[in-house]
Amino acid sequence: MIAMWIALGVLAAGVIFVVATFNRLVTLRNRFKNAWAQIDVQLQRRYDLIPNLVETAGAFLKHERETLEAVMQARNSAVQASRRAAADPADAGAVGSLIAAEGVLGGALGRLLAVAEDTPELKSDATMHDLMEELTSTENKVAFARQAYNDSVTAYNTGREHFPDNMVAGLLQFAPSTLYEVVDARVRAAPKVSFD
Repeated sequence: MIAMWIALGVLAAGVIFVVATFNRLVTLRNRFKNAWAQIDVQLQRRYDLIPNLVETAGAFLKHERETLEAVMQARNSAVQASRRAAADPADAGAVGSLIAAEGVLGGALGRLLAVAEDTPELKSDATMHDLMEELTSTENKVAFARQAYNDSVTAYNTGREHFPDNMVAGLLQFAPSTLYEVVDARVRAAPKVSFD
């Protein structure tokens, strides 16, 4: 009889451990998904600013159609990649595609900003100045949101890798998540804007 109670106690402890570990991993996974949602909000805000920026710049830069079109094309690609990543932030391929698309967008925006700084009329335009300030502010918010996301992913990945939680994570298919890391050094820096 005592052996049966011990076996039931061990079984109950095992079930409690699995349930507690499952709940902790779900909480950590939901935190990084929420953190991704914050990145998504800031990226969408930036994507919404870019057409206004291109339109304002286009009034002054008619000779720079290629640059303006490259920015819009890169923006549209980044929007699509962002939607795929937002659908499943745990999908490393989708996050990687977004990082690559953001790199292309950052390069295109950098070229537009360089052209804009070389155009005195555009530098002095109040609308362009306001849009650039808003873009810079948004870039900073994206950076903060990315840091919060990476912190959440790190906590989740660490939680799923700790022993004995890793056995439950493997059994219940808690896959590792991907950090939002910018690999291109040119993309790491937020665009620098100076209309002084």
